[in-house]
Amino acid sequence: MQRRLAAEFLGTFWLVFGGCGAAVFSAAFPQYGIGFTGVAFAFGLTVLTMAYAVGHISGGHFNPAVTLGLWAAGRCANKHVLPYIAVQLAGAICASAVLWTIASGQPGWEPKGFAANGYGALSPGHYSIGACFLTELILTFFFLMIIVGTTSKGAAVGFAGIPIGLGLTLIHLIAIPVTNTSVNPARSTAPALFAGGAYIGQLWMFWLAPLAGAMLAGYLARILYGPADVIDTVVTRARPA
Repeated sequence: MQRRLAAEFLGTFWLVFGGCGAAVFSAAFPQYGIGFTGVAFAFGLTVLTMAYAVGHISGGHFNPAVTLGLWAAGRCANKHVLPYIAVQLAGAICASAVLWTIASGQPGWEPKGFAANGYGALSPGHYSIGACFLTELILTFFFLMIIVGTTSKGAAVGFAGIPIGLGLTLIHLIAIPVTNTSVNPARSTAPALFAGGAYIGQLWMFWLAPLAGAMLAGYLARILYGPADVIDTVVTRARPA
């Protein structure tokens, strides 16, 4: 279990540090030219790289919604759920703390939203709460369907990390203007704690919508894909826990 938790901590740290770091550092400077597209690829690459680096140890969840969704699909053992979520949050918060420390080393730096998620006035495009909720619900649903489908029996062995990483990239290309893209409560919680104020007040939605979407996908996956062993990795496919 300790190896699993360490892998989840490192994977979630890298996701937040890489994805949010691209938003805080590179996207803040138009002359670098990465924009929304660069940030979307940064998030996808974090999952792709860590899926292959530590996915064979913990399953490569790096996201409480993924953990709950796989549990709903019968592919994550009960004993792993709460410990995984705890270390995912810890990894995300540590990554945000490091980002804050680095970013504050620049003279005159202002945190602004610090890559946090939001709706209404805090949405990059000022989308309504209903639009943001629906976006997060649907995108998390399909993210879980990609994860479950590519790690099911009959899927190509050893390649799941690629569609999962590209799927997360696509999700960000869609949702950055709407919510700044969550689909991951740990990713949302950590930056919000540093951005403070209204961002913390809106966190409820970036837990509720992703968890609901993930669990809906998990229950549907039981019908689509049938019985499966508890999944151990997004890279090499299912084996008993």
